[in-house]
Amino acid sequence: MAYTIPAVQPSLTRQPAWKALHEHYRAARHWHLRQLFAENPKRAEQFRAQACGLYLDYSKNRINDETVRLLLQLARDCRLDEHIEAMFKGRKINVTEQRAALHIALRAPLEESILLDGVDIVRQVHAELERMSRFANAVRRKEWLGHTGKPVRNIINIGIGGSDLGPVMAFEALRNFSQRDLVFRFVSNVDGTDFAEATRGLAADETLFIVCSKTFKTLETLTNANAARQWIMAGTGDSGVTARHFVAVSANVKGAIEFGIEGSNVFGMPEWDGGRYSMDSAVGLSTMLSIGPENFRSMLSGFHAMDKHFRTTPFERNLPVLMGLLTIWYNNFFNAQTVAVLPYEQYLKRFPAYLQQLTMESNGKHVTLDGASVDYQTGPIYWGEPGTNGQHSFYQLIHQGTKLIPCDFIGFCQTVSSVRQHSILIANLFAQSRALAFGENADDVRAQGTAPALVPHRVLEGNQPSNTLLARKLTPSTLGSLVALYEHSVFTQGIIWGVDSFDQWGVELGKKLAGQIIPHLEGRDEPPREFDGSTRALIEIYRRLSPRSEPVEEDLGQDHGNEH
Repeated sequence: MAYTIPAVQPSLTRQPAWKALHEHYRAARHWHLRQLFAENPKRAEQFRAQACGLYLDYSKNRINDETVRLLLQLARDCRLDEHIEAMFKGRKINVTEQRAALHIALRAPLEESILLDGVDIVRQVHAELERMSRFANAVRRKEWLGHTGKPVRNIINIGIGGSDLGPVMAFEALRNFSQRDLVFRFVSNVDGTDFAEATRGLAADETLFIVCSKTFKTLETLTNANAARQWIMAGTGDSGVTARHFVAVSANVKGAIEFGIEGSNVFGMPEWDGGRYSMDSAVGLSTMLSIGPENFRSMLSGFHAMDKHFRTTPFERNLPVLMGLLTIWYNNFFNAQTVAVLPYEQYLKRFPAYLQQLTMESNGKHVTLDGASVDYQTGPIYWGEPGTNGQHSFYQLIHQGTKLIPCDFIGFCQTVSSVRQHSILIANLFAQSRALAFGENADDVRAQGTAPALVPHRVLEGNQPSNTLLARKLTPSTLGSLVALYEHSVFTQGIIWGVDSFDQWGVELGKKLAGQIIPHLEGRDEPPREFDGSTRALIEIYRRLSPRSEPVEEDLGQDHGNEH
């Protein structure tokens, strides 16, 4: 039976807790973190929570007891607990596509049971994990041979979106655990340069391609897969070598087989798992090849620990709920447009990029579940870079600019590096969160002997809110917990806003229009009149300047004035 989450919108802004938060904000917007800490010496002890190896300090937020109480009441009014149970029980909470969103089943232990249409999908997941493990062990032990009998040494993952961002992020995050005699590269962009650089310097007969596409119809992925097949054939002179140099991850087994991949080399991607929630499925095959099956299962255990915490822990101590509600507080009441994610760990350099898809594709929505237009802001923009690099780049704007930018700082108490300078890194993390919160007022600056004319330039108002997430060490398990934390924070936000966090219709229109334009770039026929004037003109310029055309003297940089 179809399941529809009881929508609270468009009445969200008329909910008592929402109205109370608006009234509360009238006072809160004038608070300063200096004042809040001065009034409550135990504030750091009060506004903290921990679970699954993660410690969350959220005391440097512009909140007090009443703020938290009202936000928690809003979550209860929106029946967040019911929605959490609906997801974990396999109800079809992706209502626009009538699908369940059961990424939590991908990391459930074998002894658990999750039924979908009467089938225990946990057993299916573990059967696929066993297939992946056998394959990964064969490659890692040099038992998987290319068509010339040489062991595979180079693994190239071909995907896009969730089939690329998750694997890339996980590979970089867990590089310290990777098998170093294997080369891993990733191709996602349909720009041929991406493929050319990924294959540069590699021997075709020692290279394995993993083609990740849920539908096995994604234009960018299939274009790159075809380029890979041509590259393998050119390097080997044999048209029948795909069996030893290609595997696929897809829900469309037939499509992968038609491409030339043996059915036994197709790993399943379930229909109920969305791409941006798939890094712990067979989409993570490159991750398992890199870090090994045991470490991969450790990562899954970290995911599952956070799943269990999210499902069972009271909201006032629930890390994803607290972080999700704080995002609501700044996004909808302070009108903050972005969230900066600042990992003080070089291995997490791709984590902000991964979160961009997870957060913005999930909650970048303008209508509620029942199709009504929202009258409030939904998903904020997520962005960031690792520290300390960002400090010498964009932190200036956060410190002294005019925009409110809530920040998530992420750090680890132990380094996995052999270079011992970790205390300097973590000192910078703590210093930045402190500087953003408290700043330096004019009296502080003058007391340092600053010339009067420079005082205004050196004042830092502070009062920039932040969370700090600390863990002991970046391990596969920690990474799993960290990713699941943000997954469930996104879910919490989506429930409050009343949007479907699991569809992505906004991605589809551009794909459709690209398919209409491609023939006109490669042909000579007149673009149809229904194309707008700008698109028609751009097609004409491309035709004149592309390599397929006759040489022309015109250069795009020349200014020929206005033509009417």
